[in-house]
Amino acid sequence: MPLADELLHVLATWSPLEATYVGVPGYDHILPDPSEAGHARLRAEAAGILERARASADPDKITLGVVVQQAEALITRIDTRVVEFTLADPLYAVGMSHLAFLPQLEPAGPRAEEDFLTRLAAFPAFYGALAERQRAGRTPVDRMAQNAIGFLDRFLGQDTPFPQQLGARRDELVAGTVRPALARYREFLATEVAGHGRSDDQSGLCWLEDGEAHYAALARMHTTTDHTPAELHQLGRDVLAELEAEYAELGGRVFGLTDPAEVRQRLRSDESLRWRDAAEMLETARSAVARATAAAPDWFPRVPKAECVVKAVPEAEAPVAAAAYYLPPALDGSRPGVYFTNTHEVHTRDRFIAETVAFHEAVPGHHFAESLALELPGLPQLRRIALITAYDEGWALYTERLADEMGLFSSDLMRLGMVAEDSVRAARLVADTGLNALGWTRQRCVGFLRAHTVLSEVEVQSEVDRYIEEPGQALAYLTGRREIQRLRRFAEERLGDAFDLKEFHGVVLGSGKLPLKVLDDVVRAWAGAKV
Repeated sequence: MPLADELLHVLATWSPLEATYVGVPGYDHILPDPSEAGHARLRAEAAGILERARASADPDKITLGVVVQQAEALITRIDTRVVEFTLADPLYAVGMSHLAFLPQLEPAGPRAEEDFLTRLAAFPAFYGALAERQRAGRTPVDRMAQNAIGFLDRFLGQDTPFPQQLGARRDELVAGTVRPALARYREFLATEVAGHGRSDDQSGLCWLEDGEAHYAALARMHTTTDHTPAELHQLGRDVLAELEAEYAELGGRVFGLTDPAEVRQRLRSDESLRWRDAAEMLETARSAVARATAAAPDWFPRVPKAECVVKAVPEAEAPVAAAAYYLPPALDGSRPGVYFTNTHEVHTRDRFIAETVAFHEAVPGHHFAESLALELPGLPQLRRIALITAYDEGWALYTERLADEMGLFSSDLMRLGMVAEDSVRAARLVADTGLNALGWTRQRCVGFLRAHTVLSEVEVQSEVDRYIEEPGQALAYLTGRREIQRLRRFAEERLGDAFDLKEFHGVVLGSGKLPLKVLDDVVRAWAGAKV
């Protein structure tokens, strides 16, 4: 579909590093333009595509639905001006993402190497434009400026991380172009942002002009639903209450404790439940991925061709990175999917959630959704690589409970970790909306997570910083899973004995990345055709 291809070009121009990472050709030599004028141009292009998509009579309603949602999402990102106050998180802050992910690329061949060098040469223009945008834009949180400075210091303090095969030209560019550009950006943050940002007491989006409206828009974007922040806040509290029975049941079997609060306290305080070292953490993740991979053919009609490998989060980004994340394979199969687990301060991190996180991030979670989408034949490329948080994270969270159905957990302790992770996702609804819609202080969010989850202290701190840096993203997990579970119940009731779970999974993963409302249409059409 031409509209899908047009929008793909706009999105790849907005985020060329993401385009490179999944293998969309033609963008490997550029960095994004973070300037006000650059964003205005992309917004105008997206708005034009959106208008034509809404008026289109094209019979491919699924692709039209994806085009509409993706165009609206880009417009929302631009209108909410997230680039101005998102500074430190390597997954969300554009200034840090290049330092986290460019070193992981390995250009193959002279053209790819030349493109990589061209990108390095663009660092001064990019970081100069980013500093100018942030200098004139919305006030970030002071803590995040300090975190960004720390990231830059760690990056500048290490040996050149870019691919060795680039040779002498790489070294010249790094010494004469890249490092000076990063040093100037660091100086900007240190002298003009740090000490002048918002305090922890006003770290939510609602403290900025139009912040409440912007947060509501980001909530709609990330969940692809019309749920209001108030509704999502209450949903989180309701789910936390529902989980108490599971804490009591599993806590009784594992610890002999049936009071949910006592179970959580034991999980928080028992030092034997922490990792001995990074090697143990990585080996446990690899074992869980291997076990899930072996079982998957009985539960899915197709499994990915691409391999999923487990790696530690790179050292420079680890202190400000999430506990775990996944990056998809390349379209051409040249690079596998990678599940990154954070070994920073490993002795403080919880061992009992390891299997749940592996099933979520790798198999059958993100790796299946991402890789199978890339491998689908005959789809517009947009549907294979679209970033739709509620679908991506909703599926990954759905697979945590599915892993229990599949018998993948090695012990009741690890199953208790599954319940603990559910608490995190429910608490996110409360804390993210509390911070960004209700004006909670950062410390109140920290206190809420301490009381209602079993996250380690380092993870509590990084969680709340995540809600500051990417408002609304954390709302997508539980919202997305509940929609997939609702669709499964609908299909089970509609089809009765004819319902096949393996086939249902094939339907959910068989049309590429979809907004939840479009996924609803796809599942209903499948069920209707089988009746």
